[in-house]
Amino acid sequence: MELKLLGAILIVAGCGGYGFSLCTRYRKRERALSDLVRALDRMECELQYRLTPLPELCRGAAQDTGGMLRKVFLSLAQELERRVMPDAASCMACVISNEAITYKQLRIILSQLGKSLGQFDLPGQLRGLEAVRKQCILELDALNINRSERLRCYKTLGLCAGAALAILFA
Repeated sequence: MELKLLGAILIVAGCGGYGFSLCTRYRKRERALSDLVRALDRMECELQYRLTPLPELCRGAAQDTGGMLRKVFLSLAQELERRVMPDAASCMACVISNEAITYKQLRIILSQLGKSLGQFDLPGQLRGLEAVRKQCILELDALNINRSERLRCYKTLGLCAGAALAILFA
């Protein structure tokens, strides 16, 4: 009897933990996109007023971000300094393939950013940064639709699924 109770508690805790981990991943995705918007704002200002070289621009963007985006921008700066790849787009593609970016939409946005950096004159690069920022904001808006209900639903479903499995196995 004690082992059944312990097993039921472990099942409920495991499923509930999975629901809570879904919430954490959702929040990390939101944080990464908002960090990217902040970094794009800084990049635009740096390009517009100082004409900062791309490696230095990427290091500055890394200061505004955290987590995986910091690694992406620092790796991109290193790739651009080494100049093994011919352009920023191929450097960004190399960085994206090497870094563990779990969000598909973020990979798409970062590859679009790589295609717009260093390809055009200054107005073209600024338009490219603006397009990437708009795409980030659209993705953030999509994530914020029914955000609190969705997060509460993930937690509740995790706990309820655990309870259902515990009852089923008991």
